[in-house]
Amino acid sequence: MRSKNSKAFTAAESAHVELVKMCPCSVCGRAHPSEAHHIEQGKHFTTVALCQDCHRGSENGWHGRKTMWRIYKIDEVGALNETIRNVLLLMSTRGIR
Repeated sequence: MRSKNSKAFTAAESAHVELVKMCPCSVCGRAHPSEAHHIEQGKHFTTVALCQDCHRGSENGWHGRKTMWRIYKIDEVGALNETIRNVLLLMSTRGIR
C-alpha cells in the first residue's frame, strides 16, 4: 500500500517490490508472503521483506517496540542485506534477469 505522499511506482520498482513480497521475513525467517517495509519513503528499491508481526506488530515490529529486531540483533541495513540476498536467490531459481 502506498501512502498519499509517496511518489508513484515505476514498472521496475513495482516488479522489485513484488519480488520482495515473495521473500521470507528478513528478521525472523517466516515464509512469504511478506510486507515491503520502505527504509525511506519513496525509495522503492530499498524495501525490506518483513512478516506482519516484524513489520507492524505492536510488540515485535519495526513500527512497534522492535522486540524481534533486538532478539535477532538486526537493524534495517542488516535486514536489507538479507532481503537482497533472498531476492537474488528467488530471481536465480525462477530464471529472472
